[in-house]
Amino acid sequence: MKAIIFDLDGVICFTDKYHYIAWKKLADKNGIYFDEEINNRLRGVSRMDSLEIILERADRTYTAEEKEAMAAEKNASYVELLKEMSPADLSDEVKNTLDELRNRGYKLAIGSSSKNTKMILKQIGLGEFFDAVSDGTNITKSKPDPEVFLKAAEFIGENPADCLVVEDAKAGIEAATAGGFKSAGLGEATEHPSVTYKLGSFKDLLEICI
Repeated sequence: MKAIIFDLDGVICFTDKYHYIAWKKLADKNGIYFDEEINNRLRGVSRMDSLEIILERADRTYTAEEKEAMAAEKNASYVELLKEMSPADLSDEVKNTLDELRNRGYKLAIGSSSKNTKMILKQIGLGEFFDAVSDGTNITKSKPDPEVFLKAAEFIGENPADCLVVEDAKAGIEAATAGGFKSAGLGEATEHPSVTYKLGSFKDLLEICI
């Protein structure tokens, strides 16, 4: 392997609580039931697809214009919450592992469906760290489509077969497999039948990427 492509949320850092608060605020405002179980279904899913999942519990249908406005409102709330993030949200384990992988000569990239990826990286002190960032601003399809990872591989000039994708969501492992990548799973991603490596912790990458 020559390169490693990381999902952001749930792998490099954790912003689940901010997503949940922002979606919950929107759902409550519109009288739509929303809980943490529904929120778990949104992991690795694009903003508009996440909204569609939430609207399954709505008592009326919404126009495309209304949906766009709702998604924008949620994102505005989320971005405000992200301003609370800092380098303290980057664990020593993740930072030390990333530094060691860089020392070992691997190209390192991000593959995230979030349009706020670059802002989050800046907030946690990794704004200029990665060789490339592929995110929601340069893709048209979210995971489980492999586009975000294929773009990341393209940006760093490597073939998918020579890249490892690190994911915490099953949809991410599905996307990696569809794109021809090897994959390393954390959390629920370890349960996907196609995952190449199952990680107990982020630092276990150092045992795979010798």
